[in-house]
Amino acid sequence: MQALAQLKILDFSTLLPGPYASMLLAHMGAQVLRVQAPRPDMVKFLPPQIQGQSAAFWQLNAYKQEIALDLKQAQDVAKAKSLIQEYDIVIEQFRPGVMQRLGLDYETLAALNPRLIYCSITGYGQTGPYRERAGHDINYLALSGLADYSRRQNQAPVPQGTQIADIAGGSHHAVMSILAAVIQRQSTGQGQHLDISMTDAAFALNAMTGAAALAGGEAPSAENGWLNGGTFYDYYATSDGRYMAVGSLEPVFLAKLLETLAISADYLPLFQDFDPKSQTQAKALLTQAFQQQDFAYWCARFAQVDACVEPVLTFTEACQHPQIQARALIDQRLGFPQLSPPFTLQDQPEATT
Repeated sequence: MQALAQLKILDFSTLLPGPYASMLLAHMGAQVLRVQAPRPDMVKFLPPQIQGQSAAFWQLNAYKQEIALDLKQAQDVAKAKSLIQEYDIVIEQFRPGVMQRLGLDYETLAALNPRLIYCSITGYGQTGPYRERAGHDINYLALSGLADYSRRQNQAPVPQGTQIADIAGGSHHAVMSILAAVIQRQSTGQGQHLDISMTDAAFALNAMTGAAALAGGEAPSAENGWLNGGTFYDYYATSDGRYMAVGSLEPVFLAKLLETLAISADYLPLFQDFDPKSQTQAKALLTQAFQQQDFAYWCARFAQVDACVEPVLTFTEACQHPQIQARALIDQRLGFPQLSPPFTLQDQPEATT
């Protein structure tokens, strides 16, 4: 039996945060019915197109069922309400107040089904002065403080390669909250309204640096921390312009790093001194060492050394990496390659879209 086979989810969301959350739940066995509105999901039209919809849309929705509803039409709103008797979880991603105007807010639907778990994913949450303000991933990261210290000193913040606030903030926190609410419902018999704010969740990702700053420590800023470029824990260019990632913080790994790079062990205290001047010197030694050989050389060299040093791969290279392949992270069940779910459960569902 699939892990979440008893859960039936009515998903009103589009784009990324909600669909990614319901995708994860579908991979765990939940029955997800995606509501297709007259205004189509823009993700569906991204390139490349496969069988009339984008590869990204397939990724997010291949394990869900679909129903077409125009929520501006009374008969379709009535149809959605009738589904609430059967579907006990709702995911929606509209701005606060929209579902209320449609007659599909939590209070209305909970009156029809008190066991309903209703998850609202928004940029800023259901309360506060920004509750109705538009935003995207880049805005939530900016307001959370993360973007400011995730950059080089005296350089502009860099747009991230993936949507951190949308996924790590919205999608993952939605899934965790939904599953927690399901467990609580088993004891109480009652559902609840879950208020997921992507800005809240992004702010919470400041866990280590934020905790230190709030306790009276130094506020995080560009390249002033152990893990954001303030130490030798960093990326280093090879002679041909590729990069190696060095995370050799522990003494045993640091010793192996210096040995592999032919840097004298006499410099070990320099690397372990977290004074900024010492770290600047340590990084200069690593920069010079990595510049002596090309990317292929260092890949081969560190493949034999357990020192927390890995190559910075392109996505194509990552797909071909033996660890990625051994973990079966490329899903071929649709007849074309997609990303597999990053967890293993018995009896995972088949694609349906």
